[in-house]
This record gives sequence, structure tokens and C-alpha cells, in this order.
Amino acid sequence: MNRPEPIKTEDQPFSFYEKREPVFNRRIDGKFRRLKWAIMALCLAVYWGTPWLRWDRGPYSPKQAVLVDLAHRRFYMFGIEIWPQEFYFVAGLLIMAGIGLFLVTSAVGRAWCGYACPQTVWTDLFQHVDRLFDGDRNARMRLYKAPWTAGKIARRLAKWMVYLAISFATGGAWIFYFADAPTLQHAFWTGTADPVAYATVAVLTMTTFVLGGFMREQVCIYMCPWPRIQTAMLDEKSLIVTYKDWRGEPRGSLKKAERNPGQFGDCVDCNQCVAVCPTGIDIREGPQIGCITCALCIDACDRVMKETGRPRGLIDYATLEDAEREKAGQPPTRHLKLIWRPRTVLYFAAWSSIGLALLFMLGTRVHTQLNVAKDRNPPYILMSDGSVRNAYTLRLRNMEGRPRRMEIAIHGLQGAAMWAEDMDRDDASTVLTRTVPADETQSLRVYVVAPVTDDEDELTFTLQAVGEPREADKAEVKFDSPRR
Repeated sequence: MNRPEPIKTEDQPFSFYEKREPVFNRRIDGKFRRLKWAIMALCLAVYWGTPWLRWDRGPYSPKQAVLVDLAHRRFYMFGIEIWPQEFYFVAGLLIMAGIGLFLVTSAVGRAWCGYACPQTVWTDLFQHVDRLFDGDRNARMRLYKAPWTAGKIARRLAKWMVYLAISFATGGAWIFYFADAPTLQHAFWTGTADPVAYATVAVLTMTTFVLGGFMREQVCIYMCPWPRIQTAMLDEKSLIVTYKDWRGEPRGSLKKAERNPGQFGDCVDCNQCVAVCPTGIDIREGPQIGCITCALCIDACDRVMKETGRPRGLIDYATLEDAEREKAGQPPTRHLKLIWRPRTVLYFAAWSSIGLALLFMLGTRVHTQLNVAKDRNPPYILMSDGSVRNAYTLRLRNMEGRPRRMEIAIHGLQGAAMWAEDMDRDDASTVLTRTVPADETQSLRVYVVAPVTDDEDELTFTLQAVGEPREADKAEVKFDSPRR
């Protein structure tokens, strides 16, 4: 924004701080504005609608398509189920999201900030609410400067109530990702939901209300760290919203340009690019931290250029290098060539490699796991017949949404046999069978007895899902005896 420099007077001390001037952006239509509408509608629909999607996983699993089940430590996404020990899948997705941001920024600047960032989406939504209640830019400016009459107070309260309703819907939708949405909704409105649900909704409602309704561009310019980080990923070959000063300067109105042909550039100094900017910056001052690359200034400038009979593109998506080429009369570089350059190719290669690795691991993982813990006190017990007994606790994990029958076997120790805690020693054998419930981990305490020999005291437990050759796991443990 064009703001006056702080002035030091005898009555007013010098200050490096100034009061925030609210941004009243003008309504504009164009291809980038329509793109923002489409992305905003898509983001809001995905956010508010996803918890209500159903997905049939069988009678033993939740029916919600996307669910973060903290109580049972599961993460469901359609046909995929992630257990706590598989958190590397979530970590991989977060890494992909970070590299994806690097890729998008290197290719087309702060496109994420301009179109899909939650702060941008909700700020854009609240700005449309402003227009609904207060009118377009000039009307909102007049109302802002007007005294606080009963009519202004009523209008403000009505608008803030809509803010609050949107914010409440935002906070309310978030909790549905962590529990069955229809069940939680009924519990929430009947007052029987967990207190953490009400606390979460309250916190998210107030943060959305304050950040989207009042702070707006301050979040993008001052609070968000991404504008500072992105500078390391932008160079003269990055596509950003660029004002071509060589073509627009010196600025002059249409009347001045008509009276002095050839002395003024294409910029008619209409300030429409500033009026439509959601952060209130002047793009003609060059690249700056307040520009979120929403390109609304391009829509505004192109319309003015069309009305004045001048070629479009005074403000355009372009690289600084291309702006110099165009200034020299050379043809601009094709956008596809600008995007596919070494830096973006490197980011894309890293991003796609992680994605393919996650898909490979997801496709080859088994849904059967075995963990074995040996009793340490006592390490072994000498039996009356001269054999040695060790005790182990087995954890049999069934990661499918149906009960499965599983076989536990021991290998590698000559003459060894085992029996479960709920069995007699006379029933000892090398194989046990248990049915593990759907999506559960079953603990099983077993005793292994073997004669003392000079062989290596290595013992291997195997877990095999009956009728499923691929679904198997094993664990190697020590068998303690007097010889050791």
C-alpha cells in the first residue's frame, strides 16, 4: 500500500509503527477471478464435505471415508488404513506437501498463497460477505469513515454474526475428521460430546473469526513465515505477477497522453491494480512480500487496457528475465520451458520419487505383524526333567477389517515345544492357532521348553494367516539356558 512516511513533529514523537489501514478491495471479473472462485468453491466443498463421505470397510471397521481415529490410533483414507507403526506414510505425505510447495513456488511464484491457502480462501469468503452487507469498495470506505450511528452498528453486528456463523462452521467441521460425523453431530447438539470437542470448536471458531475477519492481509505479510522462505526459491526465471515498468512508465492520464503524444507510457495511473488487491499493495513498485500472486491486478489492468485501446499484458505473469527480453524487442520464453527448468525438474523428481516409494510400500505391505518380548526375570526355569523353560509375550496384530485365523510356530531350536498360558503342558507342540479380531492386536503369553544342548540358542517365532501365503511375519529371539 502507498502509505505516508511517519513525520516527526514537536507535538508527536517519531514512531516506526503506524495504525493498520484496512484494505477495501474492489470487485473485479476476469479469468483469474473466476479461477479463484472455482478453487475457493472446491476447497470449501472438500473441507466441509469430506467428513460426510461414507466408505464400506466391512462390519468391523468405521464407515467414514476419511477418519483420524485417535481413540483406536488409526488413520483411514478411503481404502487405506494406517496404523501407528506405519506413521512413515503420514511423514512421507507431509514431506511431499513441503516439496510440492517448493515446486509450485519455483514454477509459478506464490500460487498456493494466492488461491488455495486456508487464510486466503476464508479471507476471500469474508470479503464477499463485506460486499454483501456494505457494498463495493467506495461504499465500504464511506461506511468505515462514517460515525457510529445505530444503522452502522446494526449493519456491523449483522455482518459479524455471519462471520461468526462461517467461523463456527469451520471449527465444527474440523472435529468431524476425528470421530464418526453423524454420531458426533448428534452428541454435539445434545450436549453429550466430549468436552475437548467443544473446546476445539471454540478455539477454531475464534481464530477463524479474528484471522479471516479482521487481520486478513496482516497474517500474510507479518505472521506467515512462508513469504520469507519463498525468496530462496524465486529467481529471475520464476513466473510471478510482474509490472512491465519499461512499458508503463512514465505514468499519465489519458488526457495528458492525448495532449503530449509519445511522452507517457501505457499506465494511465488509474490505480485499479491497487484497488482490487486483497493485500492492498501496489504491484507497480515491483516484487514485494505482500504480493500473494492472486493475479487480480492482471484482470483489472487488462480491462483498462482494453477500454483504452492498448495491448494487454502491462501487468502479467512473466519472469524478470522475460520482461528484459520483451523490453529489448525479443520474443518471450514459452511458459512450459520456464516451468521445466533444472530447479523445478529436481523438485518434481524428488516429489514424485517419494510418492512412488510410498505407493510401492503401500502395495507391498502385509497386514499381519508379530512382536515378541522375552521375560527377563527370571531368564529361564529349570524343569524337573532337566529341560529349560523360557516365557515370551507375543503380540499378534491383525491389520484387516475382518477376524483372521492365524498360526504361530517356532523354528530353529532342536526339540523345542510351546504351549499358551491357557493350555496344559501336555498339549505343547510347535504350532498354535488363534483367531485375532478385526483391526486389533492380541496378546498371547507362551512358554517354550527345550532340552539343554550345545547348539546355538536361537529361536524364531513365525505368524502366518491361514490361507494367505503372503500374510506372514517372523521374530527372532534368544532362548536362555544354563549353558549361556
